[in-house]
Amino acid sequence: MEDWIKAFESVTDGIEQFFQDVSKDVSAAFDAWLELTDEFAEELDRAISPRLAQMDDQIVEWIEPMVLALTGLESTIDQAVEPMTHTVEPLLNQHPICVGCRHYHGHSYNGVMLVCAMHPYGIVDGSDACPDKEAATWRLLSESQFPTDP
Repeated sequence: MEDWIKAFESVTDGIEQFFQDVSKDVSAAFDAWLELTDEFAEELDRAISPRLAQMDDQIVEWIEPMVLALTGLESTIDQAVEPMTHTVEPLLNQHPICVGCRHYHGHSYNGVMLVCAMHPYGIVDGSDACPDKEAATWRLLSESQFPTDP
């Protein structure tokens, strides 16, 4: 029986030694492969980086004038449509009757306030209503999109 146990121990020691040797060989191969890939990555970086930097600079050269032109165009468009898009709400203490009126303009030109086309200087003091006042409403749907009554 002792012979069997010694033989079994000898076999297990051999198998253990085999796996240790394989493990060392795999570890050494992996280390070599890792070192090779690191060298390859560094060589690739040295070869490609200058060209990529040059391409980046060239793209910036191409795009920068376009961005500046578009920025200038945007500013010009904003200035051109500002009278149509800029709305001013009347101050309650200056033109309370004009609050909510679609005709209200409220811009000052050379220090003179233009309240609206109907009443350039506003409603006469003491009046509590404007005969030309129309509510400021926006149509979001066209007439054909509203349901009709039967």
